Formats: sequence, C-alpha cells, structure tokens
Amino acid sequence: MVSSAHSSILDQVMVLGGVLPDTTAVNVLVVVAASGLIWLGSGWLEEAAEGLSTHYGLPPVVQGTVVVAVGSSFPEFASVVVTALAGVFDMGVGAIVGSAIFNVLVVPALSGLATEDDLDSSRTIVYKEAQFYMLAVSVLVITFALAVIYEPVVAGTGGTVGTGGTDGGSLTGSITRPLAVVPLFVYVLYLFIQWQDTGDYEADTGETNVALFREWGKLAAGLLLILVSVEAMVSAIESLGHTFGIPEFLAGMTIIAAATSLPDTLVSVRSARDDNSATSLGNVLGSNTFDLLVVIPVGVLIVGAVPVNFSTAVPMFAVLTLATVLLFATLRTDLALSTLEAYALLVTYGLFVAWVVAEAAGVTGILPA
Repeated sequence: MVSSAHSSILDQVMVLGGVLPDTTAVNVLVVVAASGLIWLGSGWLEEAAEGLSTHYGLPPVVQGTVVVAVGSSFPEFASVVVTALAGVFDMGVGAIVGSAIFNVLVVPALSGLATEDDLDSSRTIVYKEAQFYMLAVSVLVITFALAVIYEPVVAGTGGTVGTGGTDGGSLTGSITRPLAVVPLFVYVLYLFIQWQDTGDYEADTGETNVALFREWGKLAAGLLLILVSVEAMVSAIESLGHTFGIPEFLAGMTIIAAATSLPDTLVSVRSARDDNSATSLGNVLGSNTFDLLVVIPVGVLIVGAVPVNFSTAVPMFAVLTLATVLLFATLRTDLALSTLEAYALLVTYGLFVAWVVAEAAGVTGILPA
C-alpha cells in the first residue's frame, strides 16, 4: 500500500526524479536499465560477502542471514529513512508484508528451479532461521497489538485516547518509540545467536588470499548501485502504475514489492546456482527478519509515532504466517526443496496475487477500505 503522499515524497527523493521526462517509454527504459544494474550490484554484493565471510570465518548461514540479507534489504531501509526525514511516514505495512510474502514464496521457488537438483536445506535453516523468522512476525504483531491497547487512536482525529482508553471499538493504535524498541531488542538477540554460532564454527584454515580493502570497496559499491537502481525502478514503476490506472494497493502489494525484492531474488538465485543453498535460503529469511524487526522500528524512532490499523495488519500478517509455514514444511520434508514443491510455492503466490486483485477490485472485503 503506497499512498499518494508517500509516492509524491518518493518521487522527490528519487535520483532520476526531475532529470528524465516522465513518459511511458522512458519509464520502461529505466526499469530495464535498473534491472541490469541491480543484477550487476547483486553480483558484487554476493562476491564481496563471500570473500569477507571467508576472511572473517563466518558460517555460510550467517553469511546469508546477516551480511547478504542486510545488504539486499538496504533499499527498503534507506527508503524508510528518507521518507521519515522528509516528514511523511506512511510506512505502508502492506507493501512491506507484500515484499516479505514475495521473498518467502517466490525467491526460494526460483532458487530451487535454478538448480539442477533439489535445493538442499538443513536443520539449522529449518529449526533456527525459519523458526526465529516466525518469532519475528509474532513480535511485530504483538507490538501492533500493544499500540492498539495502550496508544489507541481516535478515528478521524489522529489523536490518541488516554492510556487504557477506547474509542468505540477502533482498532487503530500509535506505535511510539518505546514500543519500537521491542522489535529492535529481539533483533539484537538474533545477532547474538548468530555471533555465538560464529564462535562455534570451525572455518577452513587454508590460505584465503582475500584482498580485504578491495572486498569492502566492492561491498560498498554494490550496496550503492543496488540502492540507486531500486529507487529509480520503484519511481518508474509507480509512474507507470499511475499512467495505466493500476490501484496503489495492488501496485504496492505486488509490483513494488517484487521490485524491492529483486536484489534478494538475484542474490539467492546466484547462490543456489553456485551450490550454496545455505546462503540462498538464509538470505530470504534473514532479509525478512531484518525488514520486520529493524526497518519498521527505525522509521518509528525517526518520526516519533506512527499510526497502524490493526484490522488491516492482522489479515496481512496471517497470510505471511501461512506462507512461512508452507515454506517451513517444504524445507523440512527430506531437508530439501524439490521441483514440485517449488512450483507449489509459485502457485501459492499466484493465489495471493489473485486475492490482492480481488481486494483492489472490491470483490472481497477482508481488508478495510
């Protein structure tokens, strides 16, 4: 869900905003060019992450869930910070969740189809990463619930009722800075667990021959290239959506979500082709964990308070939970993602898109208008 106010702010901060003419042909060219640059930047990111992880003795799972995941989530993080500093923070929980659902269903499926054999999983992925990610979803839902209970918002006023008050059944609450700290603390716990696993990991003691300065430079260049390219792509896609009359809810939940997830997709597919399934799957789960526990709270910390509609958030997080459970089940069976299971994930995402289209068209009314 990308509001018109949010879109206008993004249009002002896009790198190419105001430089190129806002025409359909130019926007299509921007999308194509940005896709190529994201492919290039994700390659630099993956290569640098692998080199640095080898140098510092990081396990492949930590490489995927922290180094690569945070890097590929950097565009979402930067967009939240920029819009918050600009004075407009329509976080668009729907767009964030839409991106997370894309990561959970489409990215592993494409990674599995990109390999000749099944995409191998592991007990670490299933019993630590996947379950901690489900914990991250639960923590954010609980944070939203606490906002409704302790900081309820009076409908139509933007004000809050006193602590413990009600507003006649409203399910809108204000996430304040103290509440935003809760998910951040959980992410600190996640990093602590990864740090402990790094201490237990016995790295290859052979010569690494890693040019440290070059790898850090490649990592920074990859992050910058991905950031600029994704921002330009999102701006062009938003403009195309307005041109062709695509509802903002539909565009935010599907097209924009897929665009911001493109770095995650390319990194995971590359890693799967290199027979590095731990990094491929770890990137998916780690990126979503970072988005939920860090990206949203940081925006709140900058702004001070953000209203959230609990009646909208709950159905979206319910869909995300079901998608995560499905991925969890497919990865646990034989500790591998088979071709048939990969297609099942893609079909499930197709059903999700069909539901979003039905919501945008008014055929179904599960989400508030």
